This record gives sequence, C-alpha cells and structure tokens, in this order.
Amino acid sequence: MSLQEQIMDAMKVAMKDKNQVALQALRSVKSAILLAQTETGAKGELSEDEEIKILQKLVKQRKDSASIYTQQGREDLAAPEIAEAEVIEQFLPEQMSDEEVAAVVEEIIRKTGADSMKDMGKVMGMANKELAGRADGKTISSLVKARLS
Repeated sequence: MSLQEQIMDAMKVAMKDKNQVALQALRSVKSAILLAQTETGAKGELSEDEEIKILQKLVKQRKDSASIYTQQGREDLAAPEIAEAEVIEQFLPEQMSDEEVAAVVEEIIRKTGADSMKDMGKVMGMANKELAGRADGKTISSLVKARLS
C-alpha cells in the first residue's frame, strides 16, 4: 500500500473518530505530497525516499514550531504541534537509537579514513544517505562532529 493510500485510510479513521488534530496533520501530509508530485520537473509518482524526506520535513517543522512556542511560554500552541508531529511520525520508518547511529557513523568514518573536521562533509553525505529516514540530521551531525573533533 502506498503512502498516499495509507494517509487516505488514516484520514477516514480520523474523520470517523472526529480527531481534528490527526485530521489536520494528515491533510498537511497529503497536501505536501500533492505539491511535490505536481511541481515542475516532477515525474508524477514519488519514490519512497522522497516521501520519507517530505514526512521528515513536516515533523521537523512541527517540532521546531513547538520548541519556539515553548520558549515563549505558549504551551497552548506547542501541544497541538507536538501532537501533529506524533501523528506524522507514525508513517516514518522505525527510528534508530543513538547507539545504533553512532555505530554506523563509526563504520563510515573507518571506511572513509576520515580523521579531521575537513572530512565532515564526506562523512555526512554518506551517513545521510545510509541513515535516511531512520535518524534525523541533527543527531547524525552531532555524532560526526564529536567523533572528528
């Protein structure tokens, strides 16, 4: 079943349950997918990697917004953002633990022979490709920096 079909099924359930937060989150996912499919140069159907990138972007946007709202003392605005992020995360692949990500980063550093911060771009490129959808960029970046510095 494609991601679009999963989203539509989840939207039907959210409508039946009158779950407005989930419905709003799912509508934003559907909208983002449709926009990506119809933008110039798009080939119509999205690959699984492109779908995962869209979902990650939407989750990151909501978490960033929630963080800003929390810093400003607006918990009333932060709570729906966090709830929407949790709804969208259901469609992402299982996230890896920090230890698992660290092991993969260590292996990549060993393969590339990286030994200083000059090599960070090379390591990050390989790590992002290998860990796509299973770990967020901030975690990967911090682990690579800690290991190379």
